[in-house]
Amino acid sequence: MVERLVPDELWELFQRVIPEAPTRPQGGGRLGHGDRQVRAAIIFVATSGCTWAQLPPTFGPSGATARRRFAEWTQARVWAKLHRLVLDELGSRGELDWSRCAIDSVNMRALKGEDLTGPNPVDRGKKGSKIHLITDRSGLPLSVAISGANTHDSQALQPLVQGIPPIRSRRGPRRRRPAKLHGDKGYDYDHLRRWLRRRGIVHRLARRGVEPSQRLGRHRWQVERTMAWLAGCRRLHRRYERKADHFLAFVGIACTLICYRRLTK
Repeated sequence: MVERLVPDELWELFQRVIPEAPTRPQGGGRLGHGDRQVRAAIIFVATSGCTWAQLPPTFGPSGATARRRFAEWTQARVWAKLHRLVLDELGSRGELDWSRCAIDSVNMRALKGEDLTGPNPVDRGKKGSKIHLITDRSGLPLSVAISGANTHDSQALQPLVQGIPPIRSRRGPRRRRPAKLHGDKGYDYDHLRRWLRRRGIVHRLARRGVEPSQRLGRHRWQVERTMAWLAGCRRLHRRYERKADHFLAFVGIACTLICYRRLTK
């Protein structure tokens, strides 16, 4: 089970970003359960959607231990660093297509959320959160962010573009800007078009009352498919985490797994 959830190649990348494990106060060495077992337990919680208390004992660490280590690694930004490492591997192999990137978002209900939640306009005003995402042409997630469900999509465009890390290329310097960026009518604002032009990015933002709905999906279906892939991480069907950084960590884990699947093809 551990080897299936954390294959050797992913484990090698994970070891490059994981902080040094603490030692016992008496100097007895590392804590009882290995990092790979804990990592597998966290992935199981993310993909199965179970609670920490429901974690099967076959993994070794208890739910409380896995949750504590998850919080420690989240604070150390391990999940964002791991996502970037996988993107670097994809970029060095020429697997990232920067010619047409797309931006989109998805709402979900927040059952306990406090940070970055708000009334969801598409769910009768119930408390919810929103995941914002930029993908490359093939649908691989490059940049992610979260906000309250009442945050307008247009407000996330600039932070998302700026949040794309410098990623390795097969040839030449690292890259972090797409050639074109596609977005739906929620991003139809002139100041966003000007901002993208200043950065050398060709905008393909749909115009309200001009482009028909049938035309919008020609270059945006990949990002919508990626949103469906995120739903494969069942922990993201609802937001159960009170802390926003914990919720963002699960989003990062899901994005890492999506990119890693492409890496192993």
